[in-house]
Amino acid sequence: MYLCSSCKTKNTAGQPPFGVLKTEYYYEEIKKQFCSDVANNIAADWLALLPIQKPESFGNLVAGNTPLIPVDSIDESKLPFNLWLKDDSRNPTFSFKDRASALVSAWAKEQGIETIVAASTGNAGSSIAGICASQGQKAIVCVPATAPKAKLTQILMYGAQIVPVAGTYDDAFDLSVALTEKTGVFNRNTAYNPFTIEGKKTVSFELFEQFGNKAPDKIFVPVGDGVIISGVYKGFEDLLKLGLIDKMPVIVAVQAEGSCNLAKNINSDNFVSIPSKTVADSISVDIPRNYWMARHFLLEYAGEITIVSDTEILSASSVLSKNTGIFAEPAAAAAFAGMLQQNKAGLLGNNEIVCVLLTGSGLKDVNGVQSVIEIPNAVQPSEFLEKFKLK
Repeated sequence: MYLCSSCKTKNTAGQPPFGVLKTEYYYEEIKKQFCSDVANNIAADWLALLPIQKPESFGNLVAGNTPLIPVDSIDESKLPFNLWLKDDSRNPTFSFKDRASALVSAWAKEQGIETIVAASTGNAGSSIAGICASQGQKAIVCVPATAPKAKLTQILMYGAQIVPVAGTYDDAFDLSVALTEKTGVFNRNTAYNPFTIEGKKTVSFELFEQFGNKAPDKIFVPVGDGVIISGVYKGFEDLLKLGLIDKMPVIVAVQAEGSCNLAKNINSDNFVSIPSKTVADSISVDIPRNYWMARHFLLEYAGEITIVSDTEILSASSVLSKNTGIFAEPAAAAAFAGMLQQNKAGLLGNNEIVCVLLTGSGLKDVNGVQSVIEIPNAVQPSEFLEKFKLK
């Protein structure tokens, strides 16, 4: 169910795992289920491209169907390209991870599985905790003890069992896998359970529909362990195989400078891990667990990689909030920072359709942006009223 039994024998400590499975479908048969006029398709049609038997298995918390928001100018400067923001902070637990959790939970429900374990820096943990709470399932979440308090609070409020780990996300991941191997408890981990990619690919189907049954020209995606970007690629690859699009959009992997092990290793066959340290905790990983699949997709479909500093990420978070009213956590703002970087370098063409994937709410990690804000000192109301002038 999890890793390929043959490939995983090559796995060694300190290296990205081999053997992450890829879900395939009978595309020629599925083609027959789609109308020749794609415009007549409805969302339920996508069920044929998911490992779920019936839509009711998803329960009451609906993940996905998030808004696509147009932005025509930044800081009063009109953009030469068409910018759209896919705001996945609108999901039930306020992050993109709900797409994966919803599908894993639905599949578990159809199999009569009542308990799910996951490792997380916070978002996946709060996601599976919330989705499981809505489905009457139990969640066990292994997290680094240093994870943002807001995310840990979410996990606990949803009633999940939380296991703070004295170590990194990689240590939490290893513990959750060891728990699965010891007890057989169903594991949600990205780059371990192949259905997480199937859940995450649904964003590609939505973008296809929201852009009028076509793909955008370029999509900026924040990258840590490589699963979200693999999901985006997998969704558009499914559409290619069905003949619904004729080319893959250019997908830009955006990594934080302090956690860019995918970018640093992509052109090498020998992976070398550099310890991660970045304000963008959700994409801070030493060992990208889905490295090999993400690398394959990027090379196969001529994707791009850009690296942004923590300073650029925090600045982008501020620019995004002030120009659009969307407060994104640092990891999500990294994708916006990548877009700003390419725009400044003149790499975004006139009239190009550009999409930035915003993966989580800024309320997930308010401490991360304290360096770019200043909360005023308390005032005496009467003195304030006397001196106040509209700007």
